[in-house]
Amino acid sequence: MPNDQTRWGITILRAAVASVFVVHGLTRTALGTVGGFGEYLSGAGFPAGAAVAWTLTLVEIVGGAALALGLLVRPLALWFGLQIATGIAMIHGRAGWFVVGHGRNGAEYSVVIIACLVAVALADSASFKLAPKQGFDRA
Repeated sequence: MPNDQTRWGITILRAAVASVFVVHGLTRTALGTVGGFGEYLSGAGFPAGAAVAWTLTLVEIVGGAALALGLLVRPLALWFGLQIATGIAMIHGRAGWFVVGHGRNGAEYSVVIIACLVAVALADSASFKLAPKQGFDRA
């Protein structure tokens, strides 16, 4: 059985990585860039690019909040991991490794996010999470 330090550690990691997605989706919505994202996706060959952009944005907001609370952790970690891996394949991988410094817009940050998602998914049973009727529960 994991101790409270382990539980808090993985819970904090889960909330932190979830917040990245929530803030990303909220920012895209607030700045009105979902349409431009949809146009980019259509130009990259995705059918219904606007619908895909809105789906990704809404899952980032709603799914990110659910992930932060410990709901649907493994399916959401998989979804977000695939989303980030797609970003690496389409954009960041071609830009190299570094995000800043020795390059720009590279894959290093995305790889760290994927590693965090894998850790959160693997340690899901060790974390605190929202239990349906009791508030936060120990797994």
